[in-house]
Amino acid sequence: MPAVPENEFFGKLPSAMVDFAPELGLVLGSGLASILDLMEVVETVSYQEIDGLPGTGVPGHAGRFVLARLGATRLVIAEGRAHLYEGYAPVAVTAGIRCLHASGIKRLVLTNAAGTVNSEFQPGRWMMLSDQLNLTGSSPLLGGAHFFDMSEIYSEAWRATFRNRAKSLGIELYEGIYVGVLGPQYETPAEVRMFCRLGGDAVGMSTVLEAIQARVLGIEVSGFSCLTNWGAGLGEGSLDHGEVMKAGVEAAGDLVDLLGEVLPGA
Repeated sequence: MPAVPENEFFGKLPSAMVDFAPELGLVLGSGLASILDLMEVVETVSYQEIDGLPGTGVPGHAGRFVLARLGATRLVIAEGRAHLYEGYAPVAVTAGIRCLHASGIKRLVLTNAAGTVNSEFQPGRWMMLSDQLNLTGSSPLLGGAHFFDMSEIYSEAWRATFRNRAKSLGIELYEGIYVGVLGPQYETPAEVRMFCRLGGDAVGMSTVLEAIQARVLGIEVSGFSCLTNWGAGLGEGSLDHGEVMKAGVEAAGDLVDLLGEVLPGA
């Protein structure tokens, strides 16, 4: 297998991240920063302090790493991500994942805000990702014949654990396929119908490239979509980023409760 040139993070990590020795990485999607209120925050590191990391210009994406504890588990949390629709190249969009890998994590939880395109998946709830459709037209592996197996991009064993713990907590947790698109415009009703026919259950503008990059690095991945709204044509009214943010805040507690049950020592 030929080496991926951008498979490592070449920037220098702040000593705080190295010394903290995080066990788990967590990437927060739009509106999900309130998760931090339910954890013990130890320290924060701005993306601007690390060479090679792009900034974030989307509301709800602070642009910093948060070192935190949930019980006995040490986490490094990416509060904000870069997106293809901001004009960044795929290798820049996934730089944060390589940075998390360099900090020592072996497991990663990716979260996002997504529109539901499955008529049975109600907004305001969480969907655990079982698979993904990368419709962005790009990949972090561009530049060579980097043929990595993606048959289990989201850990089946980890999904089983989350599924069982969600049931014991009484949390309604959907499972489905995430459709990653370029954006930044929201989807048309015709596009939503196409996603449904392709087998998609939720749609958003992030996550798919990050999951690919993480698996290439040998990181075990789990993914969760906060279903913030109906996809175009399935609900009433127009789509609005403010409503996406609000829904994320309201749903954050369930995910923290679930992580607290699943993570060792939490």
